[in-house]
Amino acid sequence: MNFKDRRSFLKLSSLAGISLASGNALAFKESNSDKKKLESLIHQNTQNFNMCGYAAPKLNKVRVGIIGLGMRGPGAVQRLSYIEGVDIKGLCDLRPNQVEKSLQLLNGTPHKPKLYSGDDEAWKKMVDQEDLDLVYICTPWEWHTPMAIYAMEAGKHVAVEVPAAKTLEECWQLVETSERTKKHCMMLENCCYDFFELMTLNMARQGFFGEIIHGEGAYIHNLVDLNFNKNGYEDMWRLKENANRNGNLYPMHGLGPICQIMDINRGDQMDYLSSISSGDFNMHDRAVELASTDPFFTPYRNDNFRGNMNTTIVKTKKGKSIMIQHDVSSPRPYSRIHLVSGSKAFARKWPEPKISTSHSYMDEPEMKKLEEQYTPEIVKKVGELAKKVGGHGGMDFIMDWRLIDCLRNGLPLDQDVYDAALWSAISPLSEQSVANRAQSMDIPDFTRGSWETNQPVILSLEGAGTTNVLLKE
Repeated sequence: MNFKDRRSFLKLSSLAGISLASGNALAFKESNSDKKKLESLIHQNTQNFNMCGYAAPKLNKVRVGIIGLGMRGPGAVQRLSYIEGVDIKGLCDLRPNQVEKSLQLLNGTPHKPKLYSGDDEAWKKMVDQEDLDLVYICTPWEWHTPMAIYAMEAGKHVAVEVPAAKTLEECWQLVETSERTKKHCMMLENCCYDFFELMTLNMARQGFFGEIIHGEGAYIHNLVDLNFNKNGYEDMWRLKENANRNGNLYPMHGLGPICQIMDINRGDQMDYLSSISSGDFNMHDRAVELASTDPFFTPYRNDNFRGNMNTTIVKTKKGKSIMIQHDVSSPRPYSRIHLVSGSKAFARKWPEPKISTSHSYMDEPEMKKLEEQYTPEIVKKVGELAKKVGGHGGMDFIMDWRLIDCLRNGLPLDQDVYDAALWSAISPLSEQSVANRAQSMDIPDFTRGSWETNQPVILSLEGAGTTNVLLKE
């Protein structure tokens, strides 16, 4: 499908949802006509190259350039410096002081990166001028897709922070660029590498849960104070994301691990979703309160902030269900839920890890036995070191180590561009559903049918695990 057709496809997809929601006869007639055009465009679309399971040529040395050194970037700089076979060649941020601060993190290491900053095009200069194998992107959301595409077009693999894209069009751009260039585009979904999530993935692979029936994930994290902090996110960009967008804006942390367990994109596929949001009972009030004493916040009084809680339900092609929630403005304890419900067993992480094979939860000794039996190889290899390095308890380091180890050994990545696109697509689709009274929205198949034969994610160290950690135990 060419770019013009893709734009037509997305336009028709949106119109179809709106027409169905309006409920009048004319709209229904138009939606039927649009449906035929939409089906025609879909059937023209074939996969150029399957990036699921793709093993790029081995890289003995992975030369890395990092863009974005605000909230997340400095942590990535430090973590990558502990991994054998990494050469940090470039550091880039709009703000020179952030680049200098990150450079100091490399004192005493062999890394001597060139520094890029000072203007909006600095990142392009780094990509163009440095001999890089991997571009690691930690910028505000709006830059993720443009930077990832530019880097892949320049012949670099990409690791991009969540979400990888903000619109369906951007999701397709990532897929088509990765397929055409044969460059990896991995979304840095660190929660796939948290310890309980890895254990339950291993349990699922060994049949502990039986047939997986239902999964739940969430991002419930009170960010009101941080979002309204003028010294928090640069130019208040995250607050602006939560203004005038109403949907599940950040589904990936809860969704990613569940998708891997349920073999989404690799044996099953999302079919459609429906989404609702509560009203906003916190954000606008905070904007009004702050504006009463600080004129800086006066413009925010006019924003339509997203509802406190969004709940999105997904049905899969094989009849399974997923619930994803998003709430960053209520005074609730942090939770990603991580619930796995199967025909033989059940697991839930929050508020505390629990597993059941009957009507009651296992006691602590039973849980300990399961942990000993199902802790995966990757955790045994670097888990304790990861906890020492840190990064959300160690999961960030496991993610980075696994990425580098796969690139160095010429192995497929655990997360590919189809995962990046699909998990990111939930946001714009949920916005459309919320705007149309929870109208169900068809979810694009970014694998274009290859999900039926793609192999599930198995975190084996066969042919891998050769990369050392440059940290004293």
